Amino acid sequence: MERLFKLKEHGTTVRTELIAGTTTFLAMAYILAVNPNILGTVMNANGVFVATALASALATFLMAFLANYPIALSAGLGLNAYFAYTVCLGELGDSMGDQAFTVALTAVFVEGVIFILLSVLKVREQLVNGIPANLKLGITAGIGLFVAFIGMQGAGLIVNSDATLVDLGSFRSPQMVLCLIGLLITIVLVHFQIKGAVLIGIIATWLLGMLAQGIGWYVVDVENGVYSLIPSSIVSLDFSGLKDTAFKFNFGWAFSNFLQFVAIVVSFLYVDLFDTVGTVVGVASKADLLDEDGKLPRAGKVLLADAIGTTAGACLGTSTITSFVESTAGVAAGGRTGLTALTTGVWFLLALIFSPIFLAIPSFATAPALIYVGMLMLSSVTKMKFDGDLADAVGGYLAVVIMPLSYSIATGIMFAMMFWVLIKVCTGKSKDVSPVMWVIFAIFALRILALVTSFS
Repeated sequence: MERLFKLKEHGTTVRTELIAGTTTFLAMAYILAVNPNILGTVMNANGVFVATALASALATFLMAFLANYPIALSAGLGLNAYFAYTVCLGELGDSMGDQAFTVALTAVFVEGVIFILLSVLKVREQLVNGIPANLKLGITAGIGLFVAFIGMQGAGLIVNSDATLVDLGSFRSPQMVLCLIGLLITIVLVHFQIKGAVLIGIIATWLLGMLAQGIGWYVVDVENGVYSLIPSSIVSLDFSGLKDTAFKFNFGWAFSNFLQFVAIVVSFLYVDLFDTVGTVVGVASKADLLDEDGKLPRAGKVLLADAIGTTAGACLGTSTITSFVESTAGVAAGGRTGLTALTTGVWFLLALIFSPIFLAIPSFATAPALIYVGMLMLSSVTKMKFDGDLADAVGGYLAVVIMPLSYSIATGIMFAMMFWVLIKVCTGKSKDVSPVMWVIFAIFALRILALVTSFS
């Protein structure tokens, strides 16, 4: 252990690292319930669960052995929502039907391969630096609102309205009431710094749901999508779902619809790009792992672990794998080396035998987690500047509002990027537009042209 992870050099012990790794897992294990819940709308939920657990373990092991950092990885929130709701149910829903997920997995795979190349060539962080800070912050905040909106819909807190598009759900609905109770439980647990607060909040909400089912308040109605909350078993090692998710690529569609495919890849690419770098630097800063110049040693290996994890995840059948900010929970518990990450990865593998539990957790029980995590992401809006450059202000603002209102992360990114460039050009500041922004502008302009042409 000492030779592999240099524990003494980092002022830590095996016991501390094991505790820290377990703490990190408890903080982020909710993704094992949330990801099948979201991607299960368009894919086999069992396959998604197994793919998520395996890809998370693999990527986290790579982080441990390649980079020796206490950072865990799993399927990113926001990216999985974009995968399911924007790409599969939105852009491709009418034309591809239940096979739309094959295009989304192909896009994630291509994104992962591109990230591997960018990481090896050491240009990935340079790309992030070419995008204005306000746009990065606005996109993060917009994704936060989008994720929270999905959670609220899943619990029936926000419902469809023919008159106003959206409306408040009914307090007679057990799903809505239980979601609100679960949210309160989660927030109180976070306040008292209880380890695994988000996961405990999910489980508590689910248990209350089973109680509601037992007394007849929550009524099972399979025809209307209201399923029993009681799992058929506790322990099971079932990999059968992988046959419906693993290596389900559709390169034929990608080549025949090249511009649309590129736009999808770019959206995955960009969100993962700055999200990973920002998360890794934030976690490393909290762990005092940055050097005297504020840079992250072995950054290339960190990004490579993320990129390989994303590629492997696509092969198995899940959305983009990225570094989790919940890794700070393990750092706060004393984690300083890859042994923390190794421990977290082992827990992801152990979780495979409890698939019936994670798959039985309903959307109203995972909703408090989505709403709370959405709040954390939305907090980046406090760092945005609205009193300086108008292009920065408007671009960031459009990202925040258009993502949830258009129900599309890609659309929010497109409006933010394109208006930023257009405002710069129209105000005589073309020289401020970096090559990266020009390339992104051109891709989205071609995407709009393709959309106009297809509807003409």
